[in-house]
Amino acid sequence: MTKLDEIMRPDFVVAVPAHASIHEATSAMIDRNVGMVAVLDGERLVGLLSERDVVRRVVGAGRDPATTAVSEVMTTEIVTASPETLYSDAIGLMDGANIRHLPIVHDGRLLSMLSIRDLLRVELRHKGEEIRYLHEYMFPGQGAPAGRP
Repeated sequence: MTKLDEIMRPDFVVAVPAHASIHEATSAMIDRNVGMVAVLDGERLVGLLSERDVVRRVVGAGRDPATTAVSEVMTTEIVTASPETLYSDAIGLMDGANIRHLPIVHDGRLLSMLSIRDLLRVELRHKGEEIRYLHEYMFPGQGAPAGRP
């Protein structure tokens, strides 16, 4: 089974300090084309800020993005996983918590951030391999099913 350390991308972490403004955080999201930033106090993960948080807790509340600190509106109840977590367990964690981004943490240090899309890619690859195996079992010598490599 695939573990998160096999699919995580260490360079995919976009982080801002807790004292950053919402404007600074959203600029980081735009620059890196992501929908979530990790919020750090030093190297410690203290929160997450998503596009949804900005819409609901800043724009919807009439706050000024230039003067509102990320720490005032970030999500602080964070679901995390370790690099040793199985991808299928991570999907279950995300589904159970109704989240689309999962921080990967080891010894209190943020290593990577995975999206549900990252995990579904792994799931699709595994399902494709399973279909190919079953096809070869049922139809030996006939090659891969149409549309499959």
